[in-house]
Amino acid sequence: MLNAFTGMHLVRPVTALMLAGSLALSATAAAIVVPTIVVQPGVSAGTHQIEGTVEPIRQATVAAQTPGTLLSFTVKAGDSVRAGQVLAQVDARQAQASLAQSDASMAQAQALAHNARLQLDRTRELSAKGFVSSAALDSAQAQWRAAQAGLQAAQAGQQQAALQRGFTQVTAPFDGIVLATHVNVGDLAAPGRALLTVYAPGALRVVVQVPASQADAARTARRISVRTTHGTDSITPIKSTLLPVTDMVAQTVEWRLDLPPQVQAAWRPGQSVQVQFDGDTTASSPPGGHSLRLPASAILRRGELTGVYVVRQGQFTLQAVRTRSAAQNAEVEVLTGLKAGDTVALDAVRAGLAGAQAKGR
Repeated sequence: MLNAFTGMHLVRPVTALMLAGSLALSATAAAIVVPTIVVQPGVSAGTHQIEGTVEPIRQATVAAQTPGTLLSFTVKAGDSVRAGQVLAQVDARQAQASLAQSDASMAQAQALAHNARLQLDRTRELSAKGFVSSAALDSAQAQWRAAQAGLQAAQAGQQQAALQRGFTQVTAPFDGIVLATHVNVGDLAAPGRALLTVYAPGALRVVVQVPASQADAARTARRISVRTTHGTDSITPIKSTLLPVTDMVAQTVEWRLDLPPQVQAAWRPGQSVQVQFDGDTTASSPPGGHSLRLPASAILRRGELTGVYVVRQGQFTLQAVRTRSAAQNAEVEVLTGLKAGDTVALDAVRAGLAGAQAKGR
């Protein structure tokens, strides 16, 4: 009787636990809510979108041509300038000292040349009267030629010093707008060091670096279009140029796309844009040349079966599809089995559980 009593007390807790577990599982299954997504058509199969940058067709980076401390800028970024206008002033004291030295060398060379000329004339007169030898006349002529060469060297040095003195005033190479300044007042200006950039408004282009792996697809694209990152209207370039060089480090090729005049006022240098290379649509693409893409988590793969859970009449229904990997690793391109507007579970594994319910997204 003790065993019966004990057994009765053993059976009842186990039965109660099994019943509670079943209720908990049912409640859990009923509580499975799976987010969904409405399938939307994407870009054409074979289409590549790459970010590019707007830049002026004509621009120049103005650099220092003589050493010295940068004393001042007469313009700032955004200012309009005229060709020849002074943009910056470099300390001219060293250049002025060099010019004074060259002036002194020029005066010395002129004096030597004048003296050599007088000496040559006197030697010729004495040689004609027989008072000096032919060797003395030859020596005087040689001294005259050497003095002439020294005078020419002094003239060249004077011109170079004057040119360096002029380089202390940095001027605009053409009419344009100052795009940016690259140094600060008080910095040391050295030959070749960039001071500012000037561009000519009214002629813009987009520069895009295309990965070498997509170079062939871009080269054979049937259409190239450009749009701003937040815009919807696409612009067709009036001219496209592919540079015949591949960057050895980045493994990219550069495309330059000249923009039509009507967008010049709205677009600015340095602006980021999206460049789209549209390839030929393939036979496996959906009608209209647009693909349907889903996150990889929405695809269920079981052996040879590939499918998605589609919401029909409020319930998840497994739908077989044919897919291929899209350009992005996190996406899969659906070739057949779905159409735009279908609602699909974002998590195919959870959607297959008993009691799973669709949650709109």
